[in-house]
Amino acid sequence: MDSLWEELLQYFKDYFIDGIMYNMASTFVSVNAQVGNISTDVGKTPSEFMPTVFALVRNLSENVIMPIAGIILTFIACYELIQLVIGHNNLANFDTWIFFKWIFKTYIAVMLVTHTFDFTMAVFDVAHHVVQQSSTIITEETAVTLDDMLHFRAILREKEVGELAGIYLQTSIVQMLMNILAVLIYVIVNGRMLQIYLMVSMAPIPFATFGNKEQSLMGQNYVRSLFALGFQGFLIMVCVGVYAVLVQSVVFTDDIVGSLWTVVGYTVLLGFTLFKTDDISKSILQAH
Repeated sequence: MDSLWEELLQYFKDYFIDGIMYNMASTFVSVNAQVGNISTDVGKTPSEFMPTVFALVRNLSENVIMPIAGIILTFIACYELIQLVIGHNNLANFDTWIFFKWIFKTYIAVMLVTHTFDFTMAVFDVAHHVVQQSSTIITEETAVTLDDMLHFRAILREKEVGELAGIYLQTSIVQMLMNILAVLIYVIVNGRMLQIYLMVSMAPIPFATFGNKEQSLMGQNYVRSLFALGFQGFLIMVCVGVYAVLVQSVVFTDDIVGSLWTVVGYTVLLGFTLFKTDDISKSILQAH
């Protein structure tokens, strides 16, 4: 009877150990894959991320928004001409050179509007270069080595069935939480790209305002917002690099669950900082 009881306890012990090891392995594989996806997705330009969506956005912008931008540009050009003409002492001191000034300013404004996508993509090409350069420096990974897993198993074999059951339950909860956090991180990172597509789709309208000093504030803020979105990718890479270093610094002692919850805490911190990168980037570049 004692041997049967011992075999039964050993069976449950092996079952819980295998379950705990599976939960821990899947948790770290999921986290490592998500961190790798962040680095890959952030490093893409809008045209590379979703080419079909980018083509749709560009088509809508050029065929729907561009005519509206043309009307705005025409109005601003006429307004600017009137301001230049009456600005010289109510026509008492009239200089013909102001027409050349108006033609030059209007030409620049037309060039900006007709090449809107070239200028907007140039912003993200610069941001893409910065992200690519940072990815070569940030080389840390969140993966757990085989030696770590063997160390975990050795620690678990020394524990009783009841304690293993508690650890198994907690690792299952940790795995579920990490999966939820992975989804939230995915939404944050991909939501940035969707925001870029939305911003780019209406680019001709703010670009049409550069013909007048007063109205150009809209265009200037729009350009700052573009740079903020582009360099948000760099801030995301910084967050990922710091997170990877923090996870690698976790010392897995006999308190395996405590170490796992520490990793969960770091992952929550990663999600929070990723969410704040948008506000931080805009505050740095004075975009609103």
